[in-house]
Amino acid sequence: MTRRLLVITVALLAVAQVLPAQAATAARLYRVYATREGLVGGTTANGHVIKDRDHFVALPSRRGLSGRDSGDLTVRVCATNGRCEWAPVWDVGPWNVKDDYWNDDREMWTDLPVGKPQAQAAFEDGHNGGKDQFGRKVGSPAAIDLADGTFWDGLKLTGSSWVTVQFLWTGSAPTGTVRALSVVRNGPRGSAAAVGFAAAYARVPLACSVEGESATGSEGTSTTWYRLSTGKYLGAAHIAGAPAVDAC
Repeated sequence: MTRRLLVITVALLAVAQVLPAQAATAARLYRVYATREGLVGGTTANGHVIKDRDHFVALPSRRGLSGRDSGDLTVRVCATNGRCEWAPVWDVGPWNVKDDYWNDDREMWTDLPVGKPQAQAAFEDGHNGGKDQFGRKVGSPAAIDLADGTFWDGLKLTGSSWVTVQFLWTGSAPTGTVRALSVVRNGPRGSAAAVGFAAAYARVPLACSVEGESATGSEGTSTTWYRLSTGKYLGAAHIAGAPAVDAC
């Protein structure tokens, strides 16, 4: 009986080695219009006091709000210039506060398709008479606000722009947490071009790992780097709680 169980166990292990690991579910991705939040010295919906050149974003629903000093709900925002920032959602707005347009079961405006912000529909198509949930005339299609540091330094924007936003909590990729603002590069080395930032408290997806140049950060010194997305790398020295992931 023992020999039989041993044979079955070995066979199952062999099958497990042959079968590929289940691919992570991709997080939802939408193209929306971004504006700069500003409001330095003010307080966000989660109690964070906004600093000069701060790094976070605002979405128009509390269903997408992280707690203060938390990145449970993090987005990746990418500009048309190729730069991206991974930033936590710490405020609510612009325009609406119940428009979780990324959800199938959105709280409000259920007549709109998933991924279509109500402010955009009001501005472009006259939805709700061209007004937001408070009855205000919508003056722009804005569906995400970017803190000044995210806007100016992370994405290098000079004005309101269309960006691509990925709602990372809607995917299943393994993640780690960034402890301090960190430069994202286009290769696994410090000399590689800077292509964005990962903000403090951002929970970043780890697509795979690769050995590269030694880097030092909040988690010590390491030669391991993680690919966050195509052409975007961050050293393991900057990421806390990272699980083991496949090699790139």
